[in-house]
Amino acid sequence: MSGKAYLVGSGPGSLGLLTLRAREVIDAADVVLYDQLPGEEILSTLPAGAELIDCGKYGSNHTLEQHEIEDLMVARVREGKTVVRLKGGDPFLFGRGGEEVEVLREHGIAVEIVPGITSAIAVPECVGIPVTHRKYASQVTILTGHEDPTKPESALNWELLARSAGTLVILMGVKNLPEIASALVEGGKDPATPVAVIERGMRPDQRVTVGTLATIVGQCREAGVRPPAVIVIGGVVNLYDGSLPAE
Repeated sequence: MSGKAYLVGSGPGSLGLLTLRAREVIDAADVVLYDQLPGEEILSTLPAGAELIDCGKYGSNHTLEQHEIEDLMVARVREGKTVVRLKGGDPFLFGRGGEEVEVLREHGIAVEIVPGITSAIAVPECVGIPVTHRKYASQVTILTGHEDPTKPESALNWELLARSAGTLVILMGVKNLPEIASALVEGGKDPATPVAVIERGMRPDQRVTVGTLATIVGQCREAGVRPPAVIVIGGVVNLYDGSLPAE
């Protein structure tokens, strides 16, 4: 077996923020298993001679289940191929990259991790919102919004998060934003806490919706906000002035 696997982070979706190492690895790939999160700007540059496999998850419709993705990676590497698993942002931040590495290692497959710029920091930054600031926040917590915070088995302590004086950055949280906002307010967070929802960060159709915990759900519903989006909660949102255009 002479193949090799690469777990590659594509960054927040802008071709200019794809790392040089990621570009090298992608261009040399025999097989690319990609999600939709890298965005069309990056996906349109995938090598034409490679086998391109869509592994995207579109709402509740999964093109391939996780075990099928892992099985494909193992099978193609065993065929002696260079396999790239291309993910949005960074492969180890809510990207299931850690699970995929475990599977590859269990099968004795050589794997290289290519870090990517995470949207959790880059997307707020691109609209002028720093996730930390000496005046507003000395800490930042990045969490997944892809679960129901009201269910008993939630892995997130919303009461503790509500008491945090730092910035909360939530990925994959658009669908559950009503429950998230409610859980934070019920946990004691001020309903007037600023919130920004940044859709399709760094893409031509980037859009920002700004409100408070008390108003953001209604604003997003009225605006028709859809994923992918990064949600920022905290005083740093006050630094957004709407003057920075999308790239």
